[in-house]
Amino acid sequence: MTGMVDRLWYGRRRPLWPLWPLAWVYRRVTRSRRQAFLSGTAPAQRPPLPVVVIGNITAGGTGKSPLVLAVVSHLKAAGWRPVIISRGYGGKSDVYPVRVDANTPAALCGDEPKMLSEQAGVPVYVDPVRANAAASAYKDNAGDVLICDDGLQHYGLGRDIEIAVIDGARGFGNGAPIPVGPLRESPDRLGSVDAIVCNGKLIDGLDQFGAASVSLMTFESVCLVNLVTGEHRSPGWLDGQRVTAIAGIGHPARFFTALEALGANLEPQPRPDHHTFTAADLSRPEGQLLVMTAKDAVKCREFADDKCWSLEVEARLPDAFWKALDHKLTSLETTPGHLKEKRTDG
Repeated sequence: MTGMVDRLWYGRRRPLWPLWPLAWVYRRVTRSRRQAFLSGTAPAQRPPLPVVVIGNITAGGTGKSPLVLAVVSHLKAAGWRPVIISRGYGGKSDVYPVRVDANTPAALCGDEPKMLSEQAGVPVYVDPVRANAAASAYKDNAGDVLICDDGLQHYGLGRDIEIAVIDGARGFGNGAPIPVGPLRESPDRLGSVDAIVCNGKLIDGLDQFGAASVSLMTFESVCLVNLVTGEHRSPGWLDGQRVTAIAGIGHPARFFTALEALGANLEPQPRPDHHTFTAADLSRPEGQLLVMTAKDAVKCREFADDKCWSLEVEARLPDAFWKALDHKLTSLETTPGHLKEKRTDG
């Protein structure tokens, strides 16, 4: 998302109001699609495995990927074998599904799936039709629970658990549907999810939607990783240093704020979400450190120098969130072929 669109969507006004006819059509289409799956007119598909969808109702970055990593880590520790499935936005392959591995370029699978594969250490399957990715993972016996990165509106994939992530600072923006505002769906949609996760700070009034739970998610900067040598350093190493920072994510300001909190003297250089980086993007004063997100790092290693680092972060959530997730999953019959039919409407 460009900075201009960010300002237009996340301010209090609606300067794009002449586009309201398009917004009305967008809202009507999304509601019709959802109703088709609710009614069974367009049946959802999925293999007989538990499916957890982590998504949002707004366009742009809300913190889904770090939450996916946290959920995967938690489930692995609990004895599950999670598999991540993704649309693979920004990637292009001649053949789908794509199973991501160490040799899969980000240009093929997308930057987020590549980053998730590296950091999660679990199988990652990519397909624009997420149900196909899920079917392939099941056929390969890759795991016993599927975690869908994004896809709250991808109703063709049935699911058992839905987690909606909201940016606590930006909320619902100007409250209008795309393209006038950032809303993919009405906030009323939150009444049907199993959990709401607020990134950074809690938003007042979420209880009116009737969601099962609302949790606060925070991020902790864990380490810096050198793109060339793989060396790890403490984030505190940035304190007092002059740093060029680049971020091709949905909300770059969040990344820059995290670096400033570590004491870095920052020269921020935001890029559009899923930006295709070149060596020119890494230019800065000679000898100066450059720090980027882990998502961007997977696209920059081949032309990075030894003063390029990525900042890795981990999501932190309250115990109540994890207990509710565990309870929900263990209540499902997880024997392949005998999964209890749960809500498949999204």
